[in-house]
Amino acid sequence: MNPLNTYLDHTLLKADATRADILAVVAEAKAYHTASVCVNSCYAALVASELVGSGVKTCVVVGFPLGAMSSGAKAVEAALAVREGAQEIDMVMSIGAAKAGDWASVQADIAAVVNASKPAIVKVIIETCLLTNEEKVKACLAAKAAGAAFVKTSTGFSTGGATTEDIALMRKTVGSEMGVKASGGVRSREQALAMIEAGASRIGCSSTKKIME
Repeated sequence: MNPLNTYLDHTLLKADATRADILAVVAEAKAYHTASVCVNSCYAALVASELVGSGVKTCVVVGFPLGAMSSGAKAVEAALAVREGAQEIDMVMSIGAAKAGDWASVQADIAAVVNASKPAIVKVIIETCLLTNEEKVKACLAAKAAGAAFVKTSTGFSTGGATTEDIALMRKTVGSEMGVKASGGVRSREQALAMIEAGASRIGCSSTKKIME
C-alpha cells in the first residue's frame, strides 16, 4: 500500500465555505501532501494558483450535487474549470436517467464531460445510496465505456455515503484499469484503511487532519 496521504482528496464542498475556509484547506493539503484539493468550481482558479509547485492536484466538482443539469451545462462547467487549472473533474452522473434505465443517456452525459475536460481526468459520482446493486454495476460500466478514469461512490450530500461493500462491487465491476473513489462519511483512519482494503484507490474526505494525525 502507498502512504495514506497519497489516497486522499482533501475536500470542502459546503455551500457556506468562504475564501478563507478554502485557503485553510489548501494549506492543510500542502502540509500533508494529499493527492488533491476538491472544491466547487467557483474556487477552481484560486485553488489552482495556490497549489502551483506543490505536487497537490486541483480537483473540481461538476454538476454537483444533483447531477440534474443538462449535459451541455456540465460540459461547459468542466471546460471552464480545466481552463482555470483543474486537473481532475468529479462529475455527478444523471441519476434520474439511471433510475429510468436509460443507460445510453447516462453514458452520453459522462462522455460529454470527459470530452470537455481533456486533458484532465474525470471521476464519475454514481451516488450509490440511490441505486440498486444492478444499477451500480450498470453505472460503472457506463462510466468505463464513456472514457472516465474513476468511478466514485457519493456526493456526501444525499442519503448515504461510501461503504466497503459498494467499493468492493465497484472494483469488481471496473477491474484494475479504472480508479475507484470512496467518498461520503469517511472520517477516521480505520475507515480509510478499510476502504483501501476493499479496493479504493482514492478517498474523498474533509477529515484529512484527523485521519493523518
